Amino acid sequence: MRETWIVGAATNRFGRMAESAREAAARVALEAIDRAGLTPKDIDHTFVSNAFGMAEHQGHLGPLLNTALGIPEVPSCTIESACSSSSAGLHEAFVHVAGGFADAVLVVGAEKLSHLDTLTATSYFATGADFPFETRNGATFPGLYATLASAYRNAFPLPPETLAQVAIKNHANAALNPHAHFQKEISLETYLNSPIVASPFRLYDCCPFSDGASAIVVAAKEFVRRPTSTPLVVAASVRTGSIVDMHDRPDLWGLPASRRAGELAFRAAGLTPKEIDFLEVHDCFTIAELLALEDLGFYPRGAAGAATRDGETARKGRLPVNPSGGLKAKGHPVSATGVAQVVEVFEQMNGTAGARAVARTETALTHNVGATGGSCSVHIFRRG
Repeated sequence: MRETWIVGAATNRFGRMAESAREAAARVALEAIDRAGLTPKDIDHTFVSNAFGMAEHQGHLGPLLNTALGIPEVPSCTIESACSSSSAGLHEAFVHVAGGFADAVLVVGAEKLSHLDTLTATSYFATGADFPFETRNGATFPGLYATLASAYRNAFPLPPETLAQVAIKNHANAALNPHAHFQKEISLETYLNSPIVASPFRLYDCCPFSDGASAIVVAAKEFVRRPTSTPLVVAASVRTGSIVDMHDRPDLWGLPASRRAGELAFRAAGLTPKEIDFLEVHDCFTIAELLALEDLGFYPRGAAGAATRDGETARKGRLPVNPSGGLKAKGHPVSATGVAQVVEVFEQMNGTAGARAVARTETALTHNVGATGGSCSVHIFRRG
């Protein structure tokens, strides 16, 4: 396989967009291509994710994006994998470039839901679950992840402030991130005074509905002879799946797809968790960050909570986790999230992360989950 690089990356600020997902996608795509030192004519293929495009009555976004970029003849494909849609697009781009089927590929994720009421937006999100067995019976994602949290806490007792510390840490990181939806810190008092959403979750345990768009350019090393930025070498690109319905899983102490993806990614990269400098994980709810750290092998089962309380996962800790603020505070515009994690890695490794910069940036991992783990993507990067 050819050595594959991430050579350009761009994102807008997550939150509430005045423009459409289509317009935002085109803008960040042009920025990513320009930062790669390329032009749209250099792009051989585009993979576009817009899982809830029908919220704007718009499907088939890829050809529209390519037309806006002035490359309507370039093939495009819409990738849907719930919340892991754009990281699935990255995997497809990696396969195309590493396999020699393309020299440069654009991956874009975009979403807009802020114009919908909460009930309607929640119903869109719920389509990622099993409708007959979960959604129709009243299970939404806060409830499903709360079930995971309850099962975990029954097996591995957590002091009450543990989940709060995940939220507090990620809000502190997001306060330093100009791309973040919530650029504000929260206190333990603020967390404890927030309402219960789905026990044991309070409001600040849950990520927000966000609008946003992110883009990256994936290219072969030999194609980009003079990179304009420090490229990210894609050391591993892995996708896995799992039983969707939680009632059919052997346990609820983590996500099987994450465990498998982590094992395969470290094997492909020839690395171990101890060799990763920082990571972005899928923290749609605070418990999800702890589960990810254990599923991926960074901590033994039941130990991630204590590590969080001790500050190990803080931005200046031994293992910085979600220096962007994560889904929890940076925001979660579904289809843009996976690529946005890679944008964070790109900015950290290029020294453009500003006040949220972490100390070591030679290696990084991104972990992106679809729904409650029916899909999962793990990517490992090293500095080029």
